[in-house]
Amino acid sequence: MVGLLAGVVNAIVGSGSLLTFPTLLAIGYPPVVANVTNTVGLVLGNVSGVVGYRRERAGQRRRILELTGFAIAGGLIGAVLLLALPQSVFRRVVPALIVIAVVLVLLQPRLSAYMAGHRGRPGSSWALRGAVTATSIYGGYFGAAMGVIYIAIFSVFIEDDLQRMNALKNVISAIVNGVAAVVFVFFAHVEWPAVALLAVSSVVGGQIGAAIGRRLPDGVLRVAIVIAGVAAVIKLVI
Repeated sequence: MVGLLAGVVNAIVGSGSLLTFPTLLAIGYPPVVANVTNTVGLVLGNVSGVVGYRRERAGQRRRILELTGFAIAGGLIGAVLLLALPQSVFRRVVPALIVIAVVLVLLQPRLSAYMAGHRGRPGSSWALRGAVTATSIYGGYFGAAMGVIYIAIFSVFIEDDLQRMNALKNVISAIVNGVAAVVFVFFAHVEWPAVALLAVSSVVGGQIGAAIGRRLPDGVLRVAIVIAGVAAVIKLVI
């Protein structure tokens, strides 16, 4: 059930790990094992969300290709950092990142208007790539509310419909989690029974989430993203 809900949440706003990661901890898995197992288990759910948003993804091939390399590099770095650094590090950094993301989402209409005259400049495109790389590092390392941060970034640097940016978020998130999952499968301890349960349930949840999310008006979707971000901060602080 938790994997199903996580798949739904990931497809809509991208913070499903806040449901599954604490559940794995409650079962008794150590933090790093829980984090690794969670990432591997939710990859297929991410792909399910990508498929569910295929209509909104249309026409974004060039945009996706431009960001894929940065997403792969960031996801790889983040996964390596997870295996190399103490698990306690993310507790100091993650809440601040999510707060920034929520503020960006709230200010998105004004920021988008300001960026309208700057999006075509070279510095703007490199700022987008840098932000995607940094977020992908975070995603490979832990990933909770990664989708919230992506949506905030895309809203500022890309002029497009929020639903289409949500589709882009699903693709980039799937790439980052996929890269991290490959690293974890080969170099970390993975609890495969839990992975199987998460994978099956999150695939179904991804389809349900896509069906719900793509019907939400932009304003409602923005509120859902902000609520998910606030919930993420509260969950992590507690």
